[in-house]
Amino acid sequence: MSQTTLESPVDLLRFQLRTAMTMEEDSLAALGELEQAARSADIKKMFRHHADETREQIENLRKVFGVLELPESTAASPSTKGIAKQAESLISRSAAALRDQVTLSAALGNEHYEISAYQSLIIATRAQGAVDAVTLLTANLDQETHTSEELQKKLEEIAR
Repeated sequence: MSQTTLESPVDLLRFQLRTAMTMEEDSLAALGELEQAARSADIKKMFRHHADETREQIENLRKVFGVLELPESTAASPSTKGIAKQAESLISRSAAALRDQVTLSAALGNEHYEISAYQSLIIATRAQGAVDAVTLLTANLDQETHTSEELQKKLEEIAR
């Protein structure tokens, strides 16, 4: 389903939902790469845990498509591709001793993008009166916010 022109709030919501699905799929792939690049067992464990949460978030997005009676699909997410490319570039240029800090920084940037995406989706679904969709999206936002806080705390720890 190609959607080149957005003419209504529903068109925008549909498009944002489709890009959110791609965003989470990209994030899941990136988490595997970040886990491999990280050196610390604790940080590797954080990335595995967030990968499990990301799978839940993908499932919640599938449910949102159903609640909104929209066909499940994806749309390009250049932002998450760019964030992943930036992470890959930093990892390839970083000394081994910096890998944990680099991977945490990359993950934190991705989380902030995801948080803003969910905030926009929640506003749009709330405006449509889709209470069940708002609940599912809020669950995803809560997980993203919590992960962001965990990443930031760990990053502050190792940056000292």
